[in-house]
Amino acid sequence: MEDHQLKPAIEALIFSSGHPLSLERLKDIFDEATAGQIEEQVRLLQQEYLERGSGLMLAEVAGGYQLATRPEHFEWIRKFKTVKTTTRLSKPALETLAIVAYKQPITRSEVEAIRGVNIGGIMRNLMERRLVKIVGKKDVPGKPMMYGTTLDFLQYFGLNDLSALPTLKEFQELEAGEEVMEEVPLVVEENSDASSSEDTDEEEALSPEAAEPETLTAAATEENVSG
Repeated sequence: MEDHQLKPAIEALIFSSGHPLSLERLKDIFDEATAGQIEEQVRLLQQEYLERGSGLMLAEVAGGYQLATRPEHFEWIRKFKTVKTTTRLSKPALETLAIVAYKQPITRSEVEAIRGVNIGGIMRNLMERRLVKIVGKKDVPGKPMMYGTTLDFLQYFGLNDLSALPTLKEFQELEAGEEVMEEVPLVVEENSDASSSEDTDEEEALSPEAAEPETLTAAATEENVSG
């Protein structure tokens, strides 16, 4: 397959896909092209969006590639009247999610020991929003469930993999310099019926179309996530 045919075809697939497309998936589709050829055309597409000052960018998230709006246009998108609204995770939910992200796999009781409160309702809420999942059972008496983050978690926060999570040092710097990091808007399902006393402070925020790239809350400090 010729490069001049391959590049626009890749762009069309990424545009039409509702989820990030990995290089492996693209290779399955374009069986006449080599993996190196596909990767080169993806990189060229990324460069083209950057060089022409497009309002879009080809972002590498959750192990694949997805078209997204550039963060500097967030304010304009927020003003757009027809942007779909959703809900914002509460601070307790973000704290719980941060602990799971940094210490996974982790049991519910281990998270509760760090936070010092019952997180049953919060954990159910995070699972229904597909941000947290059961990843196995711990080999101890009672075999409690262990939890970890999902691909949706990576996609919502604009991360390619868990190695892209901010370090504890970066958390401390953000906490010292920006009070806005107390809460971070996150994409969730609107039809979730789960509710708990821990999540009563959720407020309306913007959907992924309007949200700028997210970062986990700085509420996970060194004393409660370092292991």
